[in-house]
Amino acid sequence: MDEITMSYCPPNITFNEIWVDHGVSKCFMDTISTAIIFLYLIIFGSIQLWIYYKYGTDVDERTLPRSKLYNLQKFILYFVPFLSVLRIILQATVLDDGKVYGYMIFTTVLTVIVYLYSIYILKVERHKLLPSVPPHGHGLVLLGFWTLAFVGENLVFINIGKLEWWFHLNSLTDQIEMGLFILRYVCNLLIFALGLRAPGIAGNFDSDYHTLIDGSVTQSRYYQRRLDDNVSTWVNLWYKTKVLAPFLWPKSDFLLQLRVIFCFMLLLAGRLINLYVPIYNKKIVDSVVIEPVEFRWDIVLIYVLFKFLQGGGTGGMGLLNNLRSFLWIRIQQYTTREVEIELFRHLHGLSLRWHLGRKTGEVLRVMDRGTDSIDNLLNYILFSIVPTIIDIMVAVIFFISAFNKWFGLIVFTTMILYITATILITEWRTKFQRRMNLADNAQKARSVDSLLNFETVKYYTAEMYEVESYKNAILDFQVQEWKSNITLNILNTLQNIIVSGGLLAGSLLCLHMVVAHQGLTVGDYVLFASYITQLYVPLNWFGTYYRAIQKNFVDMENMFDLLREDQEVIDAPGAGLLDVKRGQVEFSNVSFGYTPEKLVLRNVSFTVPAGKTIALVGPSGAGKSTVIRLLFRFYDVEQGAILIDGQNVKTVKQKSLRSAIGVVPQDTVLFNNTIKYNIQYGCIDAPEADIIAAAKHADIHERILTFPNGYETQVGERGLRLSGGEKQRVAIARTILKAPKIVLLDEATSALDTQAERNIQAALNRVCAGRTTIIIAHRLSTIIHADEILVLKDGEIVERGKHEELISYDGIYHAMWQAQLENNQENGKNEESSPIHEKHATS
Repeated sequence: MDEITMSYCPPNITFNEIWVDHGVSKCFMDTISTAIIFLYLIIFGSIQLWIYYKYGTDVDERTLPRSKLYNLQKFILYFVPFLSVLRIILQATVLDDGKVYGYMIFTTVLTVIVYLYSIYILKVERHKLLPSVPPHGHGLVLLGFWTLAFVGENLVFINIGKLEWWFHLNSLTDQIEMGLFILRYVCNLLIFALGLRAPGIAGNFDSDYHTLIDGSVTQSRYYQRRLDDNVSTWVNLWYKTKVLAPFLWPKSDFLLQLRVIFCFMLLLAGRLINLYVPIYNKKIVDSVVIEPVEFRWDIVLIYVLFKFLQGGGTGGMGLLNNLRSFLWIRIQQYTTREVEIELFRHLHGLSLRWHLGRKTGEVLRVMDRGTDSIDNLLNYILFSIVPTIIDIMVAVIFFISAFNKWFGLIVFTTMILYITATILITEWRTKFQRRMNLADNAQKARSVDSLLNFETVKYYTAEMYEVESYKNAILDFQVQEWKSNITLNILNTLQNIIVSGGLLAGSLLCLHMVVAHQGLTVGDYVLFASYITQLYVPLNWFGTYYRAIQKNFVDMENMFDLLREDQEVIDAPGAGLLDVKRGQVEFSNVSFGYTPEKLVLRNVSFTVPAGKTIALVGPSGAGKSTVIRLLFRFYDVEQGAILIDGQNVKTVKQKSLRSAIGVVPQDTVLFNNTIKYNIQYGCIDAPEADIIAAAKHADIHERILTFPNGYETQVGERGLRLSGGEKQRVAIARTILKAPKIVLLDEATSALDTQAERNIQAALNRVCAGRTTIIIAHRLSTIIHADEILVLKDGEIVERGKHEELISYDGIYHAMWQAQLENNQENGKNEESSPIHEKHATS
C-alpha cells in the first residue's frame, strides 16, 4: 500500500519548481539527467549495435588484449549501478525515516539498465570490427555516454549552497549521501579516463601484440600506432606517458629530485600569490575611500612585495617564476639528454633492413623536433596549463565565497566556454599541423637527399630538376602552413569574443551592485576588475599553450614511430658470449629470403675449417653477400643454422659475435673525420704505433704521408675526398687493427686497379694467415689459393672444390675463368698504350 501512495518527489518539493533557494531540487535534477543519459545510450547505442551486427566481423581472439585495465573497466561499470541499488536499500532502512520516493526508483532502474547496456556495447566493440575502420578506440556512443555520466555528477556542484543537498554533512543521511556521491564521482571519472584509454580494444593495449604471418603473436618494446589526420593527438596518451616517464623523473640523481619538488612548491606558492595580489589592491583602495581614511603604508609594502614575487601580471618576470625557471634548467637538460641517448641507442639497434630504407634527412628532422617537443611539452603542461586551471578553480571558489554565486557562475561559464572552444577547434586544426609536418619532413628529406647525391646530379646535369623539385616541396609546405595559420586566426577571434563577453557580464554586474549599495564597495570592484584581468591574461595564452601542446604531440608522433620500430635481430633470452676457440664456421641447410616471396639462399650447407680460407663466387644476385650478412647477423636465418665452433649464432650475444668477425665491405663508407680516426675505429684504444703498422700492412702508409696533413687529413663526408682504392685500403687497415678471429672479405679489392691489387694481396694474405676466412671475389685470380671455392647460382651451391679441380670440371667456374682471361688479355693490350694512373685525393 505504501508503494501505491508513494509520492514522486519529497514533501514541499514539486517537479515543476526548478530553481529554488539558490539551487535545483534533487528530484528534478536526478530525473532529467538520468533520463537524458538513458535515452542517449538506448537510441544511439541501438543504432551502433545494428551497424556492428549488419556489417561487423569477428576479431581474432589472439589479437584481443589481456588487460587488467579492461577488467577494471568492466568492474566499475558493474559497480556504479550497484551503488544506485545500495542507495535505495539504505534509503529504505536507515535514511530519512525509511521513505523511498518515486524519482529514486525511477533513476535507479534507468541507471541499472543503461550501465548494463553499456557493458554489452563494450563487449560488442571488443569482439567485432567494422570494415575499413581501424581500431582507434571506443566509438563515439560509449565515449559520449561516459562523458554525459561524468558531467551529470558535476552538475551537483551547482547546488553547493542549497540546504536540501548533502554538502553540509549535518546528519548521518548527509554523510552517507556524500560518501556515495564521492564513490560515484570517482567511478565515473575512472570510466571516462579508461574510455579514452580503450584498454580492451585490439590495437590499444599495453603489450602491443602483433599477429605474424604464421599466426603467432609477438610483442614489441614500444607502441604508438600511426594516427590519421583527424585523430586527436591525445589518443594513446597513456602509451606516450609510459614511454617518456623513465626520462622525466631523475631517478639516479637525488639533488635533481629535490629540485623537482622545490619547483612544484614554487608553483603552488605562485598560485597563492596570484590570489592575494588583487585582495591587497582592494585593501589599498578601501583604505583611501572608506572612512576613516588612513595612510596604510604597510599594506602598500605587502602589495609591492607580492607583485615582486608575482611579476608583471602573468608571473612572467616575477622572482618565483625566474627562480623556478633557473632551477628547472638542469631537469630539462636531464630529460633531453636521456631521450636523445635512448633514441640514438634505439636507432643503432634497428636492423640493416630498416636502415637501408630510411631517409637520413627525415630521420634527423624527426629526432630534432621530437626531442625539442618533450621539453616544450613539459613546460607548457606543468608551468602554463596546470597553473592556469588551478587559478581558474581558485577564482571560482573565491568569487562564490567573497561575492556571490553569480560571479562564480560567470567566471566558470566563461572559462568552460573558452576551454571547450579552444580544445574543439584545436583538435580540428590538428590535421593541418600534421600535414604541415609531413610536408616539412619531405622538404628537408628532399634537400638532404639531393646534396648527398651531389655527384650524381652533376653527372646527369639535373641541377634545374633538383631545384624545381625542391621548389615544389617548399610550395607544398607553404600551402599546408597557410591552412594551419588561417584556422589559427579563426580560433583567436572566437576566443576573444568569449573572453570579452565574460568580462562585460562580470563588470556590469559588479558595477551595478556597487552603485546600488548591494554589499560591494569600490574596492570590491577594483578587486574584481584586477583579479579577472589577471585571470584572463594567462587564459588568453591558454589557447596558445594548448596549440603548442598539440603541435608538440604531433612532433612527438614521428619520434614515437621511430621508437615503435621493432628490432628485427635481438639477443635471445639468456644469450651468452661467443667463445671462439678454433674459429670453425658452418652453414647447415640455410635458407633465407629478404621477402617471403623470393628466397635468396636455398638449403646452403658448407663448412669452413678453423684457419682455412673459403671463397664464394658466382654471378650477381647469386646470394654471396647475403652469406656475409647472415654470418654477421644483420639478418636471422629462417631455416637451418649458422654455427661457429658448434655455437649457433642466434643463441649468443650479437656484440660478442661481431667482435670476433672482421669485415672489409665492397662499398666502404668512412666517417667525416681524419684518416687516423677511421683506421683507429677498428680498435678504439689502439696506440698510434699499431695504427701505423696496420696502415703499412694495408699498403696505404706511404700514400698517407704524401698528404699535407698526413694521418690528420680529413676524408670528407662518406670519405669522398679519397679515391675508391684509398677508401678500400683504409677499410682493410681498420680490419687489420681489429685483429679478428674470423675475416670476411666482400670483394675487398674490387675498387683497386691491377697494380694496387697486386700490392695489397700479399698484405691480405698475411692478415688472413691462421684465421678463418670467407672471401667473396669477382676477380678469380685473387682466390686461386683458397682451400675451397664454392660456386653459387640462384641461391644454391652448384660447384665446389679447389681451383684446379673446378677448372677441370668444364662447368660454370671454368667458363668464368676463361671469360676473365680474355678480359685480362684485352686490358693488357690497353695498358701497353695507356698506363693506368691511380686517382689522387684532393686536399
